[in-house]
Amino acid sequence: MTELLIRQADAGDIAALCALLFEHGPNPWNHLPEAEVRAHLQAIADGSVQAVLAERGGQRESGGEPLGMVSYRLSRDFARYQPEARREQLHAYICEAVVHRDAAGQGLGARLLQQAVEHLAGQGVQDIYIDRHEENAASAGMMRKAGFVELDTFPDPARRPNGSGRTTVCCLRLAADAAEG
Repeated sequence: MTELLIRQADAGDIAALCALLFEHGPNPWNHLPEAEVRAHLQAIADGSVQAVLAERGGQRESGGEPLGMVSYRLSRDFARYQPEARREQLHAYICEAVVHRDAAGQGLGARLLQQAVEHLAGQGVQDIYIDRHEENAASAGMMRKAGFVELDTFPDPARRPNGSGRTTVCCLRLAADAAEG
């Protein structure tokens, strides 16, 4: 059995992350505008975006095959969902998550989300947000396995032209007063 390495992505991984996302991410539920997604992943180079990467091969030096990734950044975009006491604090946004088709359905997405959560917790983040198309069952399952709870669903036809056209926002609260919001 081939080893799996999960690690923080760096600037040298950007091209492989883009290739993985654009090959295995497109489906009727995902909003992946190419220029915006490439700019987002390029920001790994300056540290304003972070990502965890799973590779088959087990050794960093071997340039293993990318099997999945989760990208995230610090944000204030979800302040309206923040508990009152933390409304002004930075929180995190999980931006992109993708698993290679050959590795889908094996829990890798949830493992990568958990690694991202642990990394963010180590940075002192208390609230982590993620969103998806309301009808994206695979993403919903991955998010639930990682502990995310649905907070809101709203019409979002510009980003969600298929199905219900709605976005669901989910949150994982790491703070002791998680029951507040």
